[in-house]
Amino acid sequence: MDVTFTYDRPEEGPGSGPLSVGWFLAQDKGAVLYDAPERVSIRPPNRGHAKSAARCPAVVQLESRYFMVKCPYDLHIGFARDAKGKAVLVNRAGAASPVRSNKLGELLTLVNEAEWRFPDRPTVQLHLPYCFIADEPVYMAQISAFAHYRADPLPGTIFGGRFPISIWPRPLMWAFEWHEPQKDLILKRGEPLFYVQFEGMDPSRPVQLVEAERTAELAAYLEKLSGVVNYVNQTFALFKAAEAVRPKRLLVPKTRE
Repeated sequence: MDVTFTYDRPEEGPGSGPLSVGWFLAQDKGAVLYDAPERVSIRPPNRGHAKSAARCPAVVQLESRYFMVKCPYDLHIGFARDAKGKAVLVNRAGAASPVRSNKLGELLTLVNEAEWRFPDRPTVQLHLPYCFIADEPVYMAQISAFAHYRADPLPGTIFGGRFPISIWPRPLMWAFEWHEPQKDLILKRGEPLFYVQFEGMDPSRPVQLVEAERTAELAAYLEKLSGVVNYVNQTFALFKAAEAVRPKRLLVPKTRE
């Protein structure tokens, strides 16, 4: 779907300098749990040889375009069915779990079985407060952490996604399709959870990721977009309506005293 952007470009002019993208947390509750997104950088010990992959311009260029979001929780979850055949999540860690069982449901949701893409693959969603914003046309893609090796692979795949953060900033979630529900889902705090990639109008521009201030204007705009997925099937159809109420500037870099 084509979207016409009418808000201000950076002061230096359209397409000049780095592509500025802001990140922020949608809420302050538990903010210390969530690490800042980091640029992906896989640097092996061998950088001395001129032909080392660590010095390859193509490899460095690829890595520089992805940012990693780390998992904020330690979770050990199983899938089961209760006596009535209803799909349920099981906290395998029990009393040893760092996350209290009565709080687990606030973080992790088992999607209604009627909405699974495949009848034998449960879908779970991990709710996160991470949001991204830009003041010029930028699409963000959320993808798996493909460059990080897992000794014990996850028993499924994540749902990727791509949308324009410049007019549709919203809290992300980690959606997982459980291909092998007989195997437990184990997530560890501090490990890569997913990557994000940003695309502007000019793919050659480097991306500069900064922490953004959650201003009153930004909070009000987020409120206008909040929860609409519960009322329409195609949220992309609302892009023009969102653009019409968007303030000209939303990205205000956060200052540290």
